[in-house]
Amino acid sequence: MTEIPTGAPTGARADEPDPAQAPGAAAFPLTRGCPFTPPEGYRAMREEGGLTRAAIPGGKHAWLLTRHDDVRAALAHPAASSDARHPAFPALGDGEQAVAAELRPFIRMDPPDHTRVRRMLVGEFTVKRVRAMRPAIEEICAEQVDHLLAQPTPADLVGEYANRVSTTVICRLLGVPLADLEFFRRITSVSGARGSTEAEVTAALGELFGLIDRLIDEKAAQPRDDLISRLVTGPLARGEITRQSLLSQIGITLNAGHETSRNMIPLAALALLHHPDQLDRLRADPELWPGAVEELLRYLSVADVIPLRVAREDIPVSGGVIPAGDGFIALLAGADHDPEAFPEPERLDITRPQRNHVAFGYGAHQCVGQNLGRVEIEIALRTLFDRVPTLRPAAALADLPTRSASAIFGLDEVPVTW
Repeated sequence: MTEIPTGAPTGARADEPDPAQAPGAAAFPLTRGCPFTPPEGYRAMREEGGLTRAAIPGGKHAWLLTRHDDVRAALAHPAASSDARHPAFPALGDGEQAVAAELRPFIRMDPPDHTRVRRMLVGEFTVKRVRAMRPAIEEICAEQVDHLLAQPTPADLVGEYANRVSTTVICRLLGVPLADLEFFRRITSVSGARGSTEAEVTAALGELFGLIDRLIDEKAAQPRDDLISRLVTGPLARGEITRQSLLSQIGITLNAGHETSRNMIPLAALALLHHPDQLDRLRADPELWPGAVEELLRYLSVADVIPLRVAREDIPVSGGVIPAGDGFIALLAGADHDPEAFPEPERLDITRPQRNHVAFGYGAHQCVGQNLGRVEIEIALRTLFDRVPTLRPAAALADLPTRSASAIFGLDEVPVTW
């Protein structure tokens, strides 16, 4: 595992010699030694000041933020830009910046464009609307547990349960037919992988956009009770968004909605299986589940490297200043394991009183689907452990293949038995 050396320079000005060229400069990204916790190097960065200059893929450099207060302050700062068209945008994947700059998903926009597009989507993910979806999500999870139990053991909790739940939920919300579950898994695996080339990402998204493009015509002719229908008959029909932009926004909503839950559900289940005292408390008192989900979100922080930004002007943080024109990455797992914000952060405690984690990001770009994510993860885990009380891992933790090269961290397979 690569570690950040102590003494890594922090907080330099743009007109000073580039500290990333100095001996001992950080190389990023790092890998997790344990799938439940951030890379050990995050601790060293935090202790050295919380602001570290790093060399990232593609020959660029970016500042890394690891302190909870700094992550929140920087992400909420009006000078923090998400626009992928900026030359200093700190993309970690080969094709990530080029594709985002061309397609302009709303997570890679700044106000007022970001505000306008986000407003079109946010009404679909309110607490009230998500609460109304609970019966449908409970039905989906029950069906997928039936599917899991029909498999020979050991069965893969990712492919035979989590992927099926996450894909079915987001597709039903959007109004996308579920003809091929593996189609969505394949598309998101390519588009979310750092090693995918621009051509590979473009080709994968081209397949997805082809499907969505056909659906737009179908929904325009025969609207239904789903998100795509409401966007087609509303903003698109009124000329408030172009068809190409609509394709991008639906695509990112489907991708994000699928990937986050697909990775969180099996990783959270495994974390509870490896912390049986916490699972026993949930079984004794199911009212603890909502708080347990918050703690699991903090503890695992699978969207760790999603907040990629460029400073349009100097942004002060406790460790120094992010100079204007430089890219920076707000490390959510670093913030969520900051002992200044969360005492004993490496300890999983489902009754932890702190709920100020940043697992869904922070500021104007905080995840628009977080209400749905919370409910979906809760129901998926509750249903799984209620229906399969003898569930247990079928492989050693150290032997599980991780998705370290993906935008959202997770595990490729989680073999389980019962």
